[in-house]
Amino acid sequence: MSRSYESYKKQRAEQTPARERKRINKPNNFFNYLKMFVIVCSALAIAGFIAFNLYLSSLPPIENLRDFRPNIVTKFYSSDGEIIKTFTAYTYDKVELKDVPDDLKNAIIATEDKNFYHHKGYDIFGIIRSSLQNVMAMHTVQGASTITQQLARILFLSNERTLIRKVKELEVATRIERTISKDKILEMYLNNVYLGAGSYGVSGAAKTYFNKKLNQLTLPELALIAGLPQAPSVYNPYNNKDLAKQRRNQVLKRMLAMKYITKEQYEKAIDAEIKLSDIPQLYTANKAPYFSDYVMQELEKLGFHETEVIHGGYKVITTLDAKAQEKANEAILANMKAYGLTSKSQQAAVFSFSPVDGKILVYAGGKNYGESQYDRVTQAIRPPGSAFKPIVYAAAMEKGFSPNDIVDDSPVTLAKWSPRNYGNKYRGKIPLYKALMVSSNVCAARIIREVGVHSVIQLARVLGITTPLEKDYTISLGSNGVKLFEFVRAYGAFANGGYVVEPYAIERVEDSRGRVLYRASGTKSSHQLSSNTAAEMTAMMKTVITNGTGKGANIGKPAAGKTGTTDDYRDAYFVGYTPNIVTGVWVGDDNNKQMHGLTGGTIPAKIWKDIMIVASEKYGAKDFDYPEIVLSDKGKPIDADDEQNAESETTKTQDEEALLKEANELKERALESVKNSSQNQNTNPVTTTDINNSFKKNQAPVPKSEQIPIAVPESLR
Repeated sequence: MSRSYESYKKQRAEQTPARERKRINKPNNFFNYLKMFVIVCSALAIAGFIAFNLYLSSLPPIENLRDFRPNIVTKFYSSDGEIIKTFTAYTYDKVELKDVPDDLKNAIIATEDKNFYHHKGYDIFGIIRSSLQNVMAMHTVQGASTITQQLARILFLSNERTLIRKVKELEVATRIERTISKDKILEMYLNNVYLGAGSYGVSGAAKTYFNKKLNQLTLPELALIAGLPQAPSVYNPYNNKDLAKQRRNQVLKRMLAMKYITKEQYEKAIDAEIKLSDIPQLYTANKAPYFSDYVMQELEKLGFHETEVIHGGYKVITTLDAKAQEKANEAILANMKAYGLTSKSQQAAVFSFSPVDGKILVYAGGKNYGESQYDRVTQAIRPPGSAFKPIVYAAAMEKGFSPNDIVDDSPVTLAKWSPRNYGNKYRGKIPLYKALMVSSNVCAARIIREVGVHSVIQLARVLGITTPLEKDYTISLGSNGVKLFEFVRAYGAFANGGYVVEPYAIERVEDSRGRVLYRASGTKSSHQLSSNTAAEMTAMMKTVITNGTGKGANIGKPAAGKTGTTDDYRDAYFVGYTPNIVTGVWVGDDNNKQMHGLTGGTIPAKIWKDIMIVASEKYGAKDFDYPEIVLSDKGKPIDADDEQNAESETTKTQDEEALLKEANELKERALESVKNSSQNQNTNPVTTTDINNSFKKNQAPVPKSEQIPIAVPESLR
């Protein structure tokens, strides 16, 4: 038995190494299989890459790429060729590579594609490196798109994150590299990359964020722009200055690492504060937002639907003066800020057009479109105060009065109404032109009594003022609301020999192929004032600017105008004109609050002056083409028997006064109600058409007069 046991142990001993060898050989076979699998996959990948590379190398160039114009979208242009609005927020502001600062080119390359000048459209090592980092981080932490790939995506592809899009991106990038030079690729990229705040291209970004040209930017400002392509909305300095600064400093660090800048430049740049443009960013993406809304309305009247306009790729040439509009945006903000009018409800509006041909030159419906889209040019109805007096005086001139006729600047009572002069200052008997120059209230009241309320209202109507005007002596002081658009249009008759011209905004509309779809045929005008009256009124209103209440609007060349201030300082106007331009400015509070000390000769006159210096520059110091009007203190009295005339006028309007009193009470209740509602809900301004309509049916009747049609362009009829 022992022999058998010994024999068994010997047999087991001989078999053990074989079993162990089998156990050892099994894992060796697995690794061998794995090794073979990796080799085969690698071979296939290399073969695939070689094949794909050969395919990419065989792709033909892209035809006409040098002339490529991306994203066909509708754009509004000013009359002098400036893009004032681009729909879908796309701006193609081309700049040649030679005009791009080296620091910006280096910053873009250091940040976006350090091997730009060494690859053929894609960076295989960059792809591998970023892929490994993304796998290790379990999410996307680094991209691998070259500048050429980004350009391919901008020009031809979408931003969807799919493998198919990535393959297409590589394909298009390769074709781009075979079509144009590296410098041309970089130039197209710099012109088309989105950089936030509605700006595309580095030139647009310089204007958007710093209101400068590219060659005026500092190193830290250039670095900030270079850091935006990765995440424009995130690093937009208007949204988050701290993040924008961090990203800027990352760009500067990469520039230092690639020896594009020195250590000294780096240390100085990273400490620089970000100083953005004072102009609201909205005006850089849409330079005239209120005007653009008006253009859209005019396009719809011409038969263009809004959707068609936005996506139709149209080129809309407008009448706007881009330089004057830019100055208006700046003047409103600067002057109101200087006067402490910084509340959102404290607003200003500007409207300017040519009385010669009707072209709208400047249009600002408020001080900040981003805060309020309410258009105070065409929607708000605000009393013009003394700025309405020229219509009263013009009615007198039409009836044969002279600027030199004498009026008594002393207290007067008309139908139980006793107007007072500003500061209770009275001058005795003075000529009409001086009464207008110093804006005497009692003289305006005496004049409207002489010519009749009806005559003044009739003149206002034929000059184009459509808002309700009560049959009341108080309209001589501008007690009833007007629309700035209509009021400025009325002043145009004083500037051009008595002709009323309808303002218009669109000169021409072209489709994406350059075919003209619409062209303005010119504005027809109608003669509503005698040329002699226009000449006399202009001579009188010249003195307002040179010696009267409008001295703050003196631009050093022939101009005429009138200030306007309501008794309670809720509204202030200045409307004035040169032979070629009429401009009106309103300043007030949307909530109808008092603005103590504000008069038409202060902020409105200053805004008007700032705008008109720029707008009238190309016309020189040309004077009005009117015969000379001699102004003197010698003339006939116009109100020899005040009390008798007042009694006569009172007798004629007794029945109307009863209705008028009732209407005024209703108006006051309506205004108070809407005012309270506006203050509680912080909604629309109180001066709306609805308020006027609420009491219009109860006001004293105004005798109907024959309405002379106002000129309207044929295209808008």
